[in-house]
Amino acid sequence: MQYDVVVVGGGNAALCAALSARESGASVLVLERAPYAERGGNSTFTAGAMRVAYAGREDVLRLAPDLPADLVERTDFGSYPEERFLDDLSRVTEYRTDPDLADILVRRSYSTLSWMREKGVRFEPIYGRQAYQIDGSFTFWGGLTLEVSGGGPGLVDFLTKAATAEGIEIRYGTPAVGLLTEDGRVVGVRARGDGRVEEIRAGAVVLGSGGFEANAEWRARSLGPGWDLAKVRGSRFNTGDGIRMALEIGAMPWGHWSGAHAVGWDLNAPAFGDLAVGDGFQKHSYPLGIMVNALGERFVDEGEDFRNYTYAKYGSRILAQPGQFAWQVFDAKVSHLLRDEYRIRQVTKVKADTLEELVSRMDGVDPAAFLRTVEEFNAAVDVAKPFNPNVKDGRRAAVKPPKSNWANRLDEPPYEAYAVTCGVTFTFGGLRITEDAQVIDSEGDPMPGLYACGELVGGIFYFNYPGGSGLTSGSVFGRIAGAGAAASASV
Repeated sequence: MQYDVVVVGGGNAALCAALSARESGASVLVLERAPYAERGGNSTFTAGAMRVAYAGREDVLRLAPDLPADLVERTDFGSYPEERFLDDLSRVTEYRTDPDLADILVRRSYSTLSWMREKGVRFEPIYGRQAYQIDGSFTFWGGLTLEVSGGGPGLVDFLTKAATAEGIEIRYGTPAVGLLTEDGRVVGVRARGDGRVEEIRAGAVVLGSGGFEANAEWRARSLGPGWDLAKVRGSRFNTGDGIRMALEIGAMPWGHWSGAHAVGWDLNAPAFGDLAVGDGFQKHSYPLGIMVNALGERFVDEGEDFRNYTYAKYGSRILAQPGQFAWQVFDAKVSHLLRDEYRIRQVTKVKADTLEELVSRMDGVDPAAFLRTVEEFNAAVDVAKPFNPNVKDGRRAAVKPPKSNWANRLDEPPYEAYAVTCGVTFTFGGLRITEDAQVIDSEGDPMPGLYACGELVGGIFYFNYPGGSGLTSGSVFGRIAGAGAAASASV
């Protein structure tokens, strides 16, 4: 045996697994397929938001204790009890989420973030994106309050620093290509590095190498026609290797294989994520305006819910439109509320002082139909109700499809429009695991020596997901998988 535990992957889930296994006394090797400059998988490309259950202000301040006192006094953090987190997770997945895994994810969310803080990860409230300043005060909404300082890159840096400090070996540019088995037990991996394939023996293996979102052929085969045309929001290295290796030795495929987290993404973004831009290609302020397709028609309820509960499913709706694109349109009443991602240099944007001029610049959109859509929408807005972006204000536009909240007439120039397409973040299908994060085989039995965490775990997310719960899931089950693998290796 060369190592007690080998962890496949180098992102949030994998590094949490490595730290947990090391904490349990195991010798640990991490195999990261990407070179050092592109390390961290999809975690590096996220904004670093992590959904966590908390009772109130004191819980938030224990995770983010360095906030200025005057800012704390002007902030309503509210609360996000476990029951609400579980209800949100169940509701947006249409009650298909595995109840046992969902319960673990929710109940262990706060203790896991506390453990990560002990390992050196730093958190801060998501001002601006999750709490608008109204009359000098902030109110957090949608159950999403904290992010990692420095976003996704900061998360990977914090965890990598902790792993290095604790003596965990990390090999970059070294993909695992297969699992070693003996007498029905996983006993290591085959890895490719420096132009050769090496067998690395271990007491247990943890798979944390992401989903298959960067594999165009798998996307088309599993998600359906057109999905090979989607942009990839994150790492080019998440091609389903961990899933493939496990299936090859008899693991059970599980979860929503035809589903994925997919968002509105800049139309002219590159095919894969760009580390220089990070998550800046996303465009998540659509609840403040309207979204139209090439036919000049609206096709979603932009105000159905807080964006936390709709953005991960609206990417697929955009992909289904003619030409696989849409335009988000805003006027001057709300332009100051648009998220920072709308102000990056690499943005597909048009601006004009009239709607007629604006649509003439919106490539691919039927001008006459767009103007009719706006006219009908403006006439249907319930202006009697006050606009408040911090709550579901019930300010409706009674059209088809309706806009249920935050409806404002488009009537105050200058007008702005942003072109978006579908950006796939991660896939929902993967491997079935036990409550201890042990992989289950096709007969329904745990596979000795094999554990899994992160995106390649199936059964948690279906159709949609509550924003920020992906990283939290990776951390929670990464911690569990690492401890389980260490215990298994010691037997």
